[in-house]
Amino acid sequence: MSRTIDYGNLMHDAMRGLIRNVLQDVADNGLPGAHHFFITFDTSHPDAELADWLSDRYPDEMTVVMQHWYDNLEVTKDGFSITLNFGDAPEPLYVPYDAIRTFVDPSVEFGLRFEQQDEENGTAGIHEVSDEDEDALPQIEESELEVEEAPAKAAEIVSLDSFRKT
Repeated sequence: MSRTIDYGNLMHDAMRGLIRNVLQDVADNGLPGAHHFFITFDTSHPDAELADWLSDRYPDEMTVVMQHWYDNLEVTKDGFSITLNFGDAPEPLYVPYDAIRTFVDPSVEFGLRFEQQDEENGTAGIHEVSDEDEDALPQIEESELEVEEAPAKAAEIVSLDSFRKT
């Protein structure tokens, strides 16, 4: 049996560690300057915790925004919990890191998109998110959230697939 290094999953772990470190800094010190986050996650993940009405409304995935109002941010080894405001109703959430599909900070044009595991060849990828990659950016309904517009600039999408041996 041949052993290989699973770079795709190692990169996923490293990028989720980066998200954990960023969230821990925010929990300790608050959001600096204009930083804010769009976090899209799999609401059907077995360890995700959210109100029934939210999981009914968003059965597959949901994008939340950490910007003007959030409370009780607690960061753990496996995920984070936070209370967010949904139409003047505070709701607690727990999001495991491995349920995160995208993490975007538009204030500095930074974003990650975690690709789903490819069933055929067992590969997964991480891409830097750009405005040109519309499918990677979370779609937010204006009626749900108040979001400040940031000037759009193009960024290059980086795919781990280009570094894989075939």
